[in-house]
Amino acid sequence: MIAEKEATRMRDPMQNPFDPLDEARHAIWEMLVQRDIDAFIGADWPMIAGDFIAENFIGMNGNFDPDPQNWSLSFASLEAYRDEWLRQAADAQKTEYAEDQRAGIFRATKLEEIELQGPVALVRKKFDGTIRRADGGADRMLWQTLYTCRETPDGWKIAGFVGYLPYAGH
Repeated sequence: MIAEKEATRMRDPMQNPFDPLDEARHAIWEMLVQRDIDAFIGADWPMIAGDFIAENFIGMNGNFDPDPQNWSLSFASLEAYRDEWLRQAADAQKTEYAEDQRAGIFRATKLEEIELQGPVALVRKKFDGTIRRADGGADRMLWQTLYTCRETPDGWKIAGFVGYLPYAGH
């Protein structure tokens, strides 16, 4: 167990931890980590627009609160989520960082748990880290998101999520 935790800590956060032969998990990681980070940094929604199933898409906001009573249906459509995602990406572009933003986001991101049941996946994406800003402060990333993904004829797609959930970190 200790050796496994040490190996996880030493793993390159910019490298997909799933063997390419584990096609589903490998593809899901590429979509939810690699492509998502690159698109976010470039505020490039078209880069990831095809990663979603727009029909019946739902995104819930955990508001960083452990009590589900306080969660909200912030994204009742993909368009609502897209607009918020673009707003956040634009804000991040206005921030001057003292380190490489991409490397910082990768360092804070951990996606190693993907539960598969046929053509459906439950994916746990966790964020725990900081990115130093040029003004001497830091952007703290500490939350988790649970994604539901579906395999389609065009590959794995995001069907919905419950995001901004509290996370104790590790």
